[in-house]
Amino acid sequence: MHAITIPEPGGPDALVWAEVPDPVPGEGEVLVEVTASAVNRADILQRQGHYNPPPGASPYPGLECAGRIAALGPGVTGWAVGDEVCALLAGGGYAEKVAVPHGQLLPVPEGADLVRAAALPEVTCTVWSNVFMVAHLRPGETVLVHGGSSGVGTMAIQLAKAVGAKVVVTAGSKEKLDRCAELGADVLVNYRDQDFVAEVRDATDGAGADVILDIMGAKYLERNVKALAVNGRLAIIGLQGGVKGELNLGALLNKRAAVTATSLRGRPVDEKAAIVAAVREHVWPLIGGGQVRPVVDRTMPMSEAAAAHRVVEESGHIGKVVLVR
Repeated sequence: MHAITIPEPGGPDALVWAEVPDPVPGEGEVLVEVTASAVNRADILQRQGHYNPPPGASPYPGLECAGRIAALGPGVTGWAVGDEVCALLAGGGYAEKVAVPHGQLLPVPEGADLVRAAALPEVTCTVWSNVFMVAHLRPGETVLVHGGSSGVGTMAIQLAKAVGAKVVVTAGSKEKLDRCAELGADVLVNYRDQDFVAEVRDATDGAGADVILDIMGAKYLERNVKALAVNGRLAIIGLQGGVKGELNLGALLNKRAAVTATSLRGRPVDEKAAIVAAVREHVWPLIGGGQVRPVVDRTMPMSEAAAAHRVVEESGHIGKVVLVR
């Protein structure tokens, strides 16, 4: 088969479409013939040499895919060769075939084709596990979503609105904020010339955000704590603004607030399976009913993954960029 390889870490041109051995599904795994995969910032970090796959995972980038089951490994039940699926991966999505633990498979939801389904596993699992399973966003609460026009952000807006929450988003342009509004965001903050702490307070009569979904890390840590409500929950899922920040524990104590930081890729298989099962139960009906949809900015040939990485690095897209075989 062919896959996108990384012979040496570096810029986008470090990605090479090359012939590699076919994967063989092990115990509890299925082999998926890949139709499409989506680009995530973790793929860019891997390409740069900053985010290696966990032990035992495919060395090729790609944290999600959609396609058809080509073979079943030992011990797999409930799936059949030919089933159309999408999957959460620890790696290997930028390839013609990938072996996946069966607990990380999802059926293609009603109303989505294989290309659009490829944009779903990583964002739905990230948002559901952090905003709902960890931060326990409830109806009537306010959530602040940083990077509202990103893949994760566009999904977070839709899921939060579906459960009856108020949504505040940050983004860096009018075009991106307008798209967030189309998805249901209630309060739009341009982080280039507005203070999100002040905007959150104005939108909540001074109370603050009950939940914050943060992709920036250190750069936003102090202001995120200021923006939290009493009993607020800050969920950190990215470190685009640095890894080390100063945390005022007094402010956190006064608000009886919580800060969590999670990643999805390195979780044990059983934890990923539990998240995938929750997504299938709670999110898939919303997609099938049309309340939530994948946001795909553009599709590009998988062999041109380097060009797709440039698009994502320049942040000119909204939602996901999908690679298609």
